Amino acid sequence: MQVGTIFGHKNSEGTLVSSAAIIPYESKLASIGMVIVSSQCRGLGLGREVTEACIKATLEDTTLMLIATDEGRPLYERLGFAAVERIHKHLCDDYKEPESIPSMDVTIEELRSNDFRQLVQLDEGAMGVRRSRFLKQRTTQANQSLVAKDKAGNVIGYGLSILGPIHLIIGPIVAPNHEIACLILDRLACQHKGKLRMDVPSGHHTFLQHLQRRGFTEVNTPPVMAKQSAYEPRRNGTLFAIAAQVFG
Repeated sequence: MQVGTIFGHKNSEGTLVSSAAIIPYESKLASIGMVIVSSQCRGLGLGREVTEACIKATLEDTTLMLIATDEGRPLYERLGFAAVERIHKHLCDDYKEPESIPSMDVTIEELRSNDFRQLVQLDEGAMGVRRSRFLKQRTTQANQSLVAKDKAGNVIGYGLSILGPIHLIIGPIVAPNHEIACLILDRLACQHKGKLRMDVPSGHHTFLQHLQRRGFTEVNTPPVMAKQSAYEPRRNGTLFAIAAQVFG
């Protein structure tokens, strides 16, 4: 609620029965998520109304993105969204720690305040949009905020974990290659005794194999859908895990 706007319906008793959130970034891109309708109120068009409220809350030249469920995809297609890629949702009940850590000229450290500017720049290259306000809030919420630094002390990657009610949600992870992404993942996951979740964009086959060796199982591959995609963020291939399906 601190990085976006949530719309919803209440019934005659004042109970919330629907929601949808719009998360704008500092460019021509916004993310829609949390599109939820109470089971007792489905079929009444509430999902369409709250999604349309999110669309109307953005500028006309803004590209809108969301991650769709199977149930929601027909609605989004009717509203003009089209699938552009898929997200690989992974869950893990028991993380298998690596037997050895490969030697690299990289250190993994806790995020410091003077690292934040470089973190935002890395994220902008990975996402194709600047989202400093979101990242400031997300690092405040984080269970862990880590950065990868080269020998000169430059930030070349980062990773966050957020402790939810069921899972430790790992992401975003941004790194120049899958080896460094794996180092960040291991540091974020190894000390947690519980369930883990990661959502990985398409195109990271070797990293997905690493997840399977660590005990992750792919449970779903929901589509990423976009609307008004005249403006397409230019991503550089360094995003190995998204923040969450509501945030991208």
